Amino acid sequence: MTTVAFFDTKPYDRAYFERAAGADTIRWQFHEFRLSSETAGIATGAAAVCVFVNDRLDRPCLEALQRAGVRLVALRCAGFNNVDLNAAKALGLPVVRVPAYSPHAVAEHTVGLLLTLNRKIHRAYNRVREHNFSLHGLVGFDLCGKTVGVVGTGRIGRIAAQIFRGFEAKVIAYDPLPSPDWAKERGVTYADLDTVLATSDILTLHLPLTPDTHHLLNERTLARLKPGAFVVNTSRGKLIDTTALLQHLKSGHLGGVALDVYEEEEGIFFEDHSSSVLQDDELNLLLSFPNVLITSHQAFLTHEALSEIARVTTENILKLSAGEPFLPATLLTEAVTLTGRKGISDSPKAQV
Repeated sequence: MTTVAFFDTKPYDRAYFERAAGADTIRWQFHEFRLSSETAGIATGAAAVCVFVNDRLDRPCLEALQRAGVRLVALRCAGFNNVDLNAAKALGLPVVRVPAYSPHAVAEHTVGLLLTLNRKIHRAYNRVREHNFSLHGLVGFDLCGKTVGVVGTGRIGRIAAQIFRGFEAKVIAYDPLPSPDWAKERGVTYADLDTVLATSDILTLHLPLTPDTHHLLNERTLARLKPGAFVVNTSRGKLIDTTALLQHLKSGHLGGVALDVYEEEEGIFFEDHSSSVLQDDELNLLLSFPNVLITSHQAFLTHEALSEIARVTTENILKLSAGEPFLPATLLTEAVTLTGRKGISDSPKAQV
């Protein structure tokens, strides 16, 4: 049997991986703590490690894994900005990922967040549970006829745009690598970023995190948004400068903000902090705004996505054991350039 050290385990991970095809030939070692250079020694004797977005695979960690005899790093996610790919390649340690598990899951969560925030469904739910049936303060707006700006038209961005078109919204998009045939077929118009920012009633981000997209929304670009615009981000927290976002919320410039990701989410999201004092002052302030809705990086969390994540990851681990090539498009240390990619579509880093 192949031994796999599985880090940052959550109950849903264990449930889906234990019943994946071929999982009965794998000896899973489930660990609730995260992988780092300090914990890498736990993987001694394992052929592979299975890791998630908050595991830190820098050079010291990868060197420790190599010394431990690990022969494969399997990311159960699409994003890989937590991995030093240059170091992995130099060490001869292959890194595989799940490049696409369910773009529909993330796109649908994007629209769900916006609908909830706009129609104040979360506030209405809490009122009714307290037998308060007043409608005061619950006025929203129709999506029909509004302009939705989609920044990044990879798999997730395109699906989100198509859903918004189903609401009869006008969709304008920005991507340095546009898809004109898709846009023409779906009634979407491409424009430059300044135009998208200035004309959108709703702006939704579907981008990877790269040096070019870090703090794409900052003091300067947020100021270009229409007064009262809504911002939705289900991609990467560091696409938005949180300090600037707070300033535009406090000034009333933004109508609402819906986030499934947060700039400093590491160590906070995916964990239960309900019995402790949250030390992140900016996150505390964001949570205090009535026009801000935050979920904790759950856009990917559907049955279909978890099933695909477990299937692809398990298949690659089995291929390691059999000495066979890894699944196409999953091997990062060969298939992806290590200096980043041009363009800002949502693959490869915008999903979880």
